[in-house]
Amino acid sequence: MKLTDVLVRPILTEKVNAQMEKSGRYTFEVSRSANKLEIKKAVEEFYGVKVADVNTVVVPGKSKTRSTKAGILKGMKSAYKKATISLVEGESIDLFSM
Repeated sequence: MKLTDVLVRPILTEKVNAQMEKSGRYTFEVSRSANKLEIKKAVEEFYGVKVADVNTVVVPGKSKTRSTKAGILKGMKSAYKKATISLVEGESIDLFSM
């Protein structure tokens, strides 16, 4: 797998922002087929930082329903893989300037 296909997008929520400021942990949506070594290598290459630890989790899809004039629409939200990266002490990534 090419390193450009590994990272999909950074995840920016209130919880993740608190982790970034407090403990230097960043969260990314990654390819479902990427492993921890590929994720670590991709982050180090793209952002020029040293990664200490990588944790991954596959977030399951959810069923969604919506009521409209035409009736009730049912669908599924896609599952995705999420990686939480811990950086070495003193390193940081500036996600907001990109």
